[in-house]
Amino acid sequence: MALAYTRLGEKCGMPAPSVAVRSSAVDEDGATASFAGQHESYLNIIGAEAVTEAVLRCLESVHTERAQHYRQAHGLTPASGIAVLVQQLVMADISVVVFSADPRSGARDRVVINATWGLGESLVGGAVTPDLYVVQKSDYTVRLREIADKQWMTVARPQGTCEVAVPRSLRREAVLSTEQIVSLTRLAIALEQSQGWPVDLECAFQQGQLYLLQCRPITTLPGGQSSQLA
Repeated sequence: MALAYTRLGEKCGMPAPSVAVRSSAVDEDGATASFAGQHESYLNIIGAEAVTEAVLRCLESVHTERAQHYRQAHGLTPASGIAVLVQQLVMADISVVVFSADPRSGARDRVVINATWGLGESLVGGAVTPDLYVVQKSDYTVRLREIADKQWMTVARPQGTCEVAVPRSLRREAVLSTEQIVSLTRLAIALEQSQGWPVDLECAFQQGQLYLLQCRPITTLPGGQSSQLA
């Protein structure tokens, strides 16, 4: 583990990079079960010892009552193990979840974007009400732009993260520019076409640069994955 972390640091150009330690079951992110939030993941972990400890916690999380109940509810066999991904952490100024179809109505002609300030934990964990953008696929027109009162954000702290209050000047400020919205829409459409099904993306912007963090099928889409794409 220490050797692998050292090698990662060499690739990142720093001796002790900040990393995300993320769990991934073999049958996770499938067409019928996403496993979102069922296994442990840790952000902003620094140093070989701390990374090793986080990896062990991720491995143990496959056996929690929560994870086992989720598997039973989806008709899956008990898990025998889990993979753990260690990757350089993107210190996000903005975190985004993008759906290449509307997960509420099932409409395939639009892209739905949720966005908030800071790292993604407050967004995917439901601690903050994010901005909502709905974009027409055919011409990238923003059909709906709802700017939320974003009271909390996740930020890095030594060996982890914490929730802090969003500065008052940013609480009702739009998180995404029109250019960023279009970039995310193009990415969602391209990945939907390459994968062959509607996709659920996690993305981040760091100093204006867009990063794709995760791509998986939308598992709760009305009409099912086999429905015709728009």
